[in-house]
Amino acid sequence: MHIDIRQLRYFLAVADAGHITRAAETLGMQQPPLSQQIRALETELGTALFTRHPKGVEPTEAGRLLQKEARRLLGEFAAMQERMLDFVQGRRGRIAIGFTTSASAHAFTPASLRLCRSRHPDLQIDVSENNAAEITQAVLDARLNCGFLRVPVARPPGLAFEELLQEDSVLAVPIDHPLAADAARPVPLQALEGERLVLVRRPGAPGLYANLLEACARHRVHVELAFEVEHMMTNLNLVAAGAGVSIVPASMQGVHAQAVAYRRLQDAAPLRSPLTLVYRQADCDGPTGTFLALVREAAARHSG
Repeated sequence: MHIDIRQLRYFLAVADAGHITRAAETLGMQQPPLSQQIRALETELGTALFTRHPKGVEPTEAGRLLQKEARRLLGEFAAMQERMLDFVQGRRGRIAIGFTTSASAHAFTPASLRLCRSRHPDLQIDVSENNAAEITQAVLDARLNCGFLRVPVARPPGLAFEELLQEDSVLAVPIDHPLAADAARPVPLQALEGERLVLVRRPGAPGLYANLLEACARHRVHVELAFEVEHMMTNLNLVAAGAGVSIVPASMQGVHAQAVAYRRLQDAAPLRSPLTLVYRQADCDGPTGTFLALVREAAARHSG
């Protein structure tokens, strides 16, 4: 048995109008083709659907049953079309987003998620945290739709890296460190001479820390690389424990406020921290496209 949606629409139009000619006018078609479609439907079902009389037509018992079922089916079909349209236009579906620790610490990141949830409540957002290298690979493998990170660790073909914002970096030192004493005065790079550095491993997040080491080498400032860790929160945990000093994006100020002091660095232009969005170039429609557009809008407002 084969019945298509168009035939059900034709049938309901005739059943609702009680007249084939009037139904044809409503449908914007001629009466003979409509009559042929109704006869074809009756043949397919093996039963009469209408009783014909001089003033029009009236559904038979089988016709009344089909009328009820056709309304339900067409309603479900319309709802399915609406759901698919919502998905294609990015108003419905699921999106997986990854963050590095330092990216999630920036107020812009949770604000973007709140904005997305408020505008698109039917769009489900799954979030996870990892380092920049893992997030980049997960986006490449389509395990994530996009990710927030600082400086890209690699730029595989097929991925787009969009810088959203820039912010200053600050020196993080133990609260009892001599460099913690004068909060108002920027710390010159030369003051790091002989300091033990705690840095996130360069394979996981090379940009900011590579820039710091390069700046120290350029200014002949000798430092000791005491610890390399995978996550920036571990980085700050070690600073809080007095294991050394580090550098973090300014948005992370306040973490371990009772144990860590944050100081501006003098002439620290090369040590600014970007906030970067990574996504697949081929995945810019549907839910991902909606999220990308929203994040760009929010970044433009934030920068303005």
